[in-house]
Amino acid sequence: MSQRPLIGITTSDRKSHIAWLFDWFAVWRHGGRPLRLSPSRPWPSHLDGLIIGGGDDIQAQLYDVEVQIDVRVDPQRDALELELLETFIPRGTPVLGICRGAQLINVYLGGTLDPDIYTSHEGLKRRRTVLPRKTVDIVGDSQLHRILRVTWCRINSLHHQAVQKAGRGIEIVARDRDGLVQGIESREHEFLIGVQWHPEWLIFNRPQQRLVSALVDAARTPTFGDCPRGSGGLSP
Repeated sequence: MSQRPLIGITTSDRKSHIAWLFDWFAVWRHGGRPLRLSPSRPWPSHLDGLIIGGGDDIQAQLYDVEVQIDVRVDPQRDALELELLETFIPRGTPVLGICRGAQLINVYLGGTLDPDIYTSHEGLKRRRTVLPRKTVDIVGDSQLHRILRVTWCRINSLHHQAVQKAGRGIEIVARDRDGLVQGIESREHEFLIGVQWHPEWLIFNRPQQRLVSALVDAARTPTFGDCPRGSGGLSP
């Protein structure tokens, strides 16, 4: 293994350029070697860690919900990320989901999403900002709590969807003051965490940088197995 563990970071093909730069910097500053993964790019048979990044909405048919609003989706990216999860989760590869990535992890494990929080929660204040303007409470003694070392924190908000029904083995470990799910983690894997916010944008926030650092540190531990690529289905 190289001195810097190889961390794959998913993006779309046609955009995500600025988000990729922030993801790249967050991983590099904490000792990882970032690798951009997108539908048109071949991906390696081995990764030391994986970040499922933010982006467009997930196709509603993947979690059996009809969406009545006009949303942007990226089916090729959905397929790529589901295949990556199917390949690397069984190997014990550390995985961090960011915003869309947290939702995708939950969907992969059979959970559902609230397709539009502003439709389902009447009177919900619209917050869309990269600045930390929303407050999140974190469950004590959760893995997320142990990593961030805080029981609450201020976060940014760039989403209009959220985790609804938790997937298999998933625990909800953070909610905002409106009751919306903001953090999930797996009871069945050593490092499988999803956050609804974007820690990579909060470059001067120590608790948020600990989250990326924890992923890189977990990735330094060799994983087992050399399984072939998955078929892209929804079952782990």
